[in-house]
Amino acid sequence: MNLKSAAIIIVATFLLNSFNLSAKITLPAALGSNMVLQQKTKVTLWGKATPAKNVTVKCSWNKLSYAVKSNAVGKWEIKVATPAYGGPYTITISDGEVLTLNNVMIGEVWFCSGQSNMEMPLARWGKVNNYEEEIRQANYPNIRLLQVNHVTADLPIEEASISSGGWQNCSPNTISEFSSTAYFFAREVYKNTGIPIGLIHASWGGTIAEAWTSAQTLKTLPDFKAETERIQTEALLNKNVDKEKLQENWEKKVRESDLGFSGGKYTWTTDATEKDWSRMTVPALWEDTALPGFDGIVYLKRKIVIIEQPKEDAKLSLAQIDDNDMTFLDGKLIGETVGYNQNRKYKIPAASLTPGEHLLVVRVMDSGGGGGIYGEKSQVFLDLGNAGKIDLSGDWLYRVALDLKKVGPSPSSNQTANRPTVLFNAMVNPFLKYTIKGAIWYQGESNAERAAQYRTLFPSLIKDWRRHWNIGDFPFLFVQLANFKAKTSTPGDSQWAELRDAQLNTLALPNTGMAVTIDIGDSQDIHPKNKQEVGKRLALIALAKVYGKHIAYSGPQYSSMKVVNQSVELSFNFAEQLKSTGKSLTGFSIAGQDRKFYWADAKIIGDKIIVSAPDVPHPVAVRYGWADNPEANLTNKSGLPATPFRTDDN
Repeated sequence: MNLKSAAIIIVATFLLNSFNLSAKITLPAALGSNMVLQQKTKVTLWGKATPAKNVTVKCSWNKLSYAVKSNAVGKWEIKVATPAYGGPYTITISDGEVLTLNNVMIGEVWFCSGQSNMEMPLARWGKVNNYEEEIRQANYPNIRLLQVNHVTADLPIEEASISSGGWQNCSPNTISEFSSTAYFFAREVYKNTGIPIGLIHASWGGTIAEAWTSAQTLKTLPDFKAETERIQTEALLNKNVDKEKLQENWEKKVRESDLGFSGGKYTWTTDATEKDWSRMTVPALWEDTALPGFDGIVYLKRKIVIIEQPKEDAKLSLAQIDDNDMTFLDGKLIGETVGYNQNRKYKIPAASLTPGEHLLVVRVMDSGGGGGIYGEKSQVFLDLGNAGKIDLSGDWLYRVALDLKKVGPSPSSNQTANRPTVLFNAMVNPFLKYTIKGAIWYQGESNAERAAQYRTLFPSLIKDWRRHWNIGDFPFLFVQLANFKAKTSTPGDSQWAELRDAQLNTLALPNTGMAVTIDIGDSQDIHPKNKQEVGKRLALIALAKVYGKHIAYSGPQYSSMKVVNQSVELSFNFAEQLKSTGKSLTGFSIAGQDRKFYWADAKIIGDKIIVSAPDVPHPVAVRYGWADNPEANLTNKSGLPATPFRTDDN
């Protein structure tokens, strides 16, 4: 290379670097090509540019040019008027260098949030009913998808973490990992209105409602004030702390406190006895079965008998594990995985699987929520190839090795999702400038043990979001908890029923709606597969209350009661053509002054229901569908289920 050529390259490189160093228009992850903007309003566009630079915005739907000057650090934002729905359009933004957004639609934007039943995708761990065909048919280019990644923050942040590079057109290639409830909701609304729909999906399995609520609101609630202030204070104090070292020391303490770990070995992985071990059904989250409310280390084991040694390495599938696991065969580590959302598939050398009895042990470390081996029964097996397949679902032995309460929370617990404010800060706050039509919400399972508290917390969350978005009392539609767990033979208390009642009471807030799902749950699966109907029921509410369609959208809702002799007369809203889906009404119980409830005889008389019971001559209270998994079959002309309720207040 001669000196002249070298000089040209140096100058070109300098100019290129100078060009890259100069500030360009940058946009937040929420804005981009393929997005949907809310129709018939003024939406905010914002970003960064060269400081103190004029920024112009041109929108192809009105040919107008908007101008604003960036501030001293380059931030700018501008309001742009949007027309009635339509598109596609382009938006050009320039501070001297042009950035173009293509394929932008004007329509309706819905923010979709909650825990795992909202997060549940069509495929992968979700596998909703008929999911393969649903994915093949998901060709709706005017439904747009924006997937928000799981992120926490102790203080509000401005930038969202987005997957797949931003907004995506709904297609078989993009829908399989997206929220099934959100998709089926949008599909139903789109089919009935033709309006393009934008879905911003920000949910996280197993999360509590207070994590999705701002510090501003939580500090007004006595139950959350102290913890919220602690999180904020520590976030400010620990900016320069060596968090990696703290975490390393904590993990060492946990390992040393593990009763199954001694002398540098995991001794319980070779314990073939049953002494001090209990039984647990696998797959299932242990917080839903054997160990409610437990976080820590548990060893699970199962003996397997090999009849014929495989010719090739065997394949072990343990579905999914919440959170981390180390898996052993006869005391030898065969695999380990970090992360609750990872499929557990390990290879076992054929030489290790000689004919006879072997001991499979899984050490599970759960730092919060859930816990254990969970998923589909069909995903828990040992495939021996030529030697057959062993079903590993069913009874396993388990033994608790460490309750995390004994060692305190992990220093990295400031990254865990189940803490007040942290999901609002990271997964809601970045979208507050993005104008939405409304929100759909599916959450409550993780707050069921504190149902009385939810009566205040959930309405506070809704009011909190509305205040922060500052666009009025936008529609907030939510799903009431489905039926789940074993059925009971006698009337009694139920945390899930109390949580449903808290959700029902939240309808006192304006512009809210509740999809009742008491008839489409699954006693064995906290993630019922019929998400098509969940999305449809949310959509029916939206179509009727938001889009003005004259359609039925609710089953009967309790209104009032009147004692008539030895019976109670119940009145309902949405009482047109009351009927039962079975031979007779079920799910009603009745009590006298002693508040002891008995199953009641219930009859439909016109638009009323009369309930009574021989053991209750002087009734004072009635309950309907008051159980985790009730036998409840009241409906109306719509065919939708009646809302579970109680006439008493405790």
